[in-house]
Amino acid sequence: MVDSFKQIAIGSDHAGFELKEYIKTTLNQSGYTFLDFGTFSEASMDYPDIAHPVANAVQSGECNNGILICGSGNGVAIVANKYKGIRAAYCWNEEITKLARQHNDANIIVLPGRFISKEQGAQFVSVFFNTEFEGGRHQRRVEKITDIL
Repeated sequence: MVDSFKQIAIGSDHAGFELKEYIKTTLNQSGYTFLDFGTFSEASMDYPDIAHPVANAVQSGECNNGILICGSGNGVAIVANKYKGIRAAYCWNEEITKLARQHNDANIIVLPGRFISKEQGAQFVSVFFNTEFEGGRHQRRVEKITDIL
């Protein structure tokens, strides 16, 4: 486990609620701590209401990294990536997840709750949190990611 991942912000919309709860259980068993920004049921809600506080917690340093889950993963990724310094990576398999950390220094993993199993989601989170950024040529590329507004 990479130590910088100990304090995690986590959040999902209603479509990702079941996966979020499963991942929280696995995080607790692995010694991680987290701040859960909701949602807390399967009642329909708006994904930006969760993505904003998770991205803000990572951006501010309150949490080292984050996990966001919605039905497709796209909505929460779009919201989170509006925040300066956030590199939210949409992860749907192990290789993509590993590369998100190694090459992009992603600090939020985004999961598509309706398209992966609970076991896959937990595995991708484990890969994410156990993979280190390679730096080198990738550092230069990450430094070129800026707000253009």
